[in-house]
Amino acid sequence: MKLPFIILVDDDQQVLNAIHRDIRNQYRSSYRVTAADSANEALELVKELKLKNETVALFISDQRMPEMEGISFLGKAKDIYPDAKSILLTAYSDIEAAIRAINTIKLDHYLLKPWSPPEEKLYPVVNDLLEEWQALYRPDHEGIRIIGFQWSPKSHYLKQFLSGNLIPYIWMDIENNKGAEKYLTSAKVTHADLPLVILKDGSFITDPSLPALATGIGLQQTASKEIYDVLIIGAGPAGLAASVYGSCEGLKTLLIERSNPGGQASSSARIENYLGFPTGLSGAELSRRAITQTLRFGTEILTPQEVKDITVKDGYKITEMMDGTKVHSKTIVIATGVAYRKLDIPGMEKFAGAGVYYGAASVEAHACHNESVYIAGGGNSACQAALYISKFAKEVNIVIRRDALSQTAANYLVENISATPNIHIITGTDIIGCSGDAVLECITLKNRNTNEEKTVPAKAVFVYIGMKPGTAWLNDMVLKNENGFIITGSDLVKQKNFHSFWKEEREPFMPETSVPGIFATGDVRFGAMTGISAAVGEGSMAIRFVRKYLAEV
Repeated sequence: MKLPFIILVDDDQQVLNAIHRDIRNQYRSSYRVTAADSANEALELVKELKLKNETVALFISDQRMPEMEGISFLGKAKDIYPDAKSILLTAYSDIEAAIRAINTIKLDHYLLKPWSPPEEKLYPVVNDLLEEWQALYRPDHEGIRIIGFQWSPKSHYLKQFLSGNLIPYIWMDIENNKGAEKYLTSAKVTHADLPLVILKDGSFITDPSLPALATGIGLQQTASKEIYDVLIIGAGPAGLAASVYGSCEGLKTLLIERSNPGGQASSSARIENYLGFPTGLSGAELSRRAITQTLRFGTEILTPQEVKDITVKDGYKITEMMDGTKVHSKTIVIATGVAYRKLDIPGMEKFAGAGVYYGAASVEAHACHNESVYIAGGGNSACQAALYISKFAKEVNIVIRRDALSQTAANYLVENISATPNIHIITGTDIIGCSGDAVLECITLKNRNTNEEKTVPAKAVFVYIGMKPGTAWLNDMVLKNENGFIITGSDLVKQKNFHSFWKEEREPFMPETSVPGIFATGDVRFGAMTGISAAVGEGSMAIRFVRKYLAEV
């Protein structure tokens, strides 16, 4: 495989030589590093590389150049290579322009000159950007391939699983991709056997279950230790944060996820209000960083694995999986989060994965090219999905019950949507019907004020309405409220039957459930603040109380 390029631009030959030396010494084994002392010359090189089907991973450009300012060069270069990362080299006096460029050209980072020593000021920045680029980069000629029908639920769930587990893949629609048929011929399968997954080693699986696919791509599904200090159920932001803090503090930590690490956050196309990321980041990128971090500290992750039952014996927690395997632990942290509620319309379930999607904008947006799509719901996640899908769809229609989007979404999202011409807001309206043969074709809208109904063509509906906690599997193991959220801490003390189930001399810790040593954190906990930042804080806080519990047993 040909190595991707890193392109450096600076009209000051001395500075150019220095950055070229530092970048080449560090990255020449994995990237081709080339330098130009002219922005125009560099732009011609970029155009030439595109014609040769080469790949560019990173642009590093000086700001003050006589032919063209660095911001202007980076903007033009990213028009040709939109996925490439960008760094602006700048003096202190140009910081304000660099900050503006974060919004105008989606600049990834600005770096003050000089950057000495590079081990502290240059390489960590470049490493971070290249890791992010590599995680999303999908070469055309290698990697896992999924071949199937675009509007097939089976194909959708496979794509969603691989995307959620940050496994790069190439999607090939059997009806529109001319090269897809040759794989069916080689594998000696027919359309009835689809979806077909071709693994990197050339082996293939037809219509695989998620555990079979996980085995094929090398995901761990069986615990390696006899007992763990803490077992975390659910790998959303709260669960991932708990696993990071548990492992880094020396606890034997096991993280179990039934489908996709990252939870609902992993499907967010863009998160712009997370502390420390002024240019924003995708939910997939946040998940990738967290997974990389927790694995580095020694966390074991089992996926896809689903918990069937929890029992307690002599203080130890025994967790039984759906496949019959059991894991022993001293404590458990439940971080199963919440899920979007189903759109309660007769016949809608028929189109799940075939035109109706729950929080899957980042997976299916490409399939909506030049189509009219609808989004049910007006919260932050719905708005982020709309902004992402609008890059592909002809029009995106956000259907809300309220009178204005500002009543349900953050101001920065409302402003961005107002500035996007192909996004339309349909207020005071419900989706009440759907129709189609094998796939969704039309939906029926009803105005809540006039009761007027109309049926419109819809290639897809992305649903972001309401939340329900992921606790149905728990049965009566821990105390929950009438909506299924887990009651913890001081809220347990308020229960009339508190002393009938709580026999410890101390009161429950803040995130502790009605069973000592079993904790709940994140959106699944009654009274918890919502949002990604809050979930991360809750997950790390839960480990503090896990350690307190372990210290007393």
